[in-house]
Amino acid sequence: MTANSATDGDSALNAARRAHELALLGDETDIDVLVIGGGVTGAGAALDAAARGLRTVLVERQDLAFGTSRWSSKLVHGGLRYLASGQVGIAHESAVERGILIGTTAPHLVRALPQLVPLLPGIGPARSTLIRAGFVAGDVLRRAAGTPAAILPRSRRVATAEALRLAPTVRRDGLRGGLQAWDGQLVDDARLVVALARTAAATGATVLTRVEALAVEGNSATLRDTLTGESMTVRPRTVINATGVWADQVDPSIELRPSRGTHLVFDAKSFGGLTAALTVPIPGTTSRFVFAFPAAHGRVYLGLTDEDAPGPVPDEPQPTDAEIGFLLDTINTALREPLTRADIRGTYAGLRPLLKTADNSTADISRQHAVLRSPTGVITIVGGKLTTYRQMAEDAVDAAVTHGGLTAGPCRTKRLPLVGAVSGAARDRIAAPPILVERYGSEAPAVLAAAQDNSAALDQVAPGIDVTTAEFAFGITHEGALDTDDLLDRRTRIGLVAADRAAALPAAQAAFAQVRG
Repeated sequence: MTANSATDGDSALNAARRAHELALLGDETDIDVLVIGGGVTGAGAALDAAARGLRTVLVERQDLAFGTSRWSSKLVHGGLRYLASGQVGIAHESAVERGILIGTTAPHLVRALPQLVPLLPGIGPARSTLIRAGFVAGDVLRRAAGTPAAILPRSRRVATAEALRLAPTVRRDGLRGGLQAWDGQLVDDARLVVALARTAAATGATVLTRVEALAVEGNSATLRDTLTGESMTVRPRTVINATGVWADQVDPSIELRPSRGTHLVFDAKSFGGLTAALTVPIPGTTSRFVFAFPAAHGRVYLGLTDEDAPGPVPDEPQPTDAEIGFLLDTINTALREPLTRADIRGTYAGLRPLLKTADNSTADISRQHAVLRSPTGVITIVGGKLTTYRQMAEDAVDAAVTHGGLTAGPCRTKRLPLVGAVSGAARDRIAAPPILVERYGSEAPAVLAAAQDNSAALDQVAPGIDVTTAEFAFGITHEGALDTDDLLDRRTRIGLVAADRAAALPAAQAAFAQVRG
């Protein structure tokens, strides 16, 4: 089996296409927009620009979703927390963008997830009323955003038996039922980024990983292929800096104040078949919670912290011991049998690219995004959050069009489905195993086809890991994976658990040998 060539499929990203398009780029003199950064905002900006008819190039020095975009909670929030703190505009924007994702652009990657606040003795009538009022306000946000209750049901109070069905390990003593609301959950955040990048490629954008941008100005940049060391200079009409927490390295005129969000990874059995986001108020606060929610590969993720993270920005942030203890202590207030550090199978942390403000804690800094223009003309997009990536990208491209004097069509991304988008009866008719449909939507048959020469296509990559060899092959031939790290850590999330990663590494190596052979 051989990898697809650059012309075998408009959305297919692979090593052959990368080499072909990188070679062509050296002679190109007609680039409208250079996007730097292959996270959710950069990929979204590349798609937006290309869909407007602009000649677009996206470069990423590592891999798609290498930075903050793979370290999120994998939730598509409706903005309830921001409403509670008076940030009505951000809350409404979040609800609108959630509706676009779950209803139009990525119904195959986003699903409705119940959120349960168990009414335990520590939550008195006053606080219960406050939480319930917040959930009702969330219903109002949902309706204002045009998202029907058929997609995200209305909030309600549930009886004790229902609360225990949703979260079987919750304390029973003193439990008075629970409050339930609904939000969106991504199959995976990195999968969303890959889908955006592939859709951008299908729309005409050049998407290049392992290419870093140096000496960046508003209409020029030196691009270096990190695999070969070769460099070239390009002169785009505009440059969008979407490098997240590294944005100040491209545009030194801005100053960021990153905050760290930490999650813990558990086996699903530690939570006894959890089917909702178990949401536990943080003592001493009125609008902050930690939550445990079911995730891919038979896991549960527990988060979230919000801690100031000054200093140099690492490629892979690490949780602190205090953050791990805080998450365990908070969730254990709601559990019958407390979890211990021995139950933790993995951890991860991400940095939010917040603009530096006064002396407020990062927990209180607005998540409003900002589009800035540097003295050299670079357009920088920072702030915001994963849910609102599409609006952030639209605003950044609007600024690029204005400042670059570009001729472009209107933004199309509100109604532009991503590769694999499918829902309803069409989804039910897809001829592929359900687990592949859940991850790839309408592309599930193509995942099988990518491994058609491999009789073990549906074999697990390692015992007890629900990823198939076909998915590894598809990651290489269609999703731009260039090495085993890309497969294990971003095309799948096997790598969040070190033991699983080690078990699946031989299958990842074999997949590359099969494709290249």
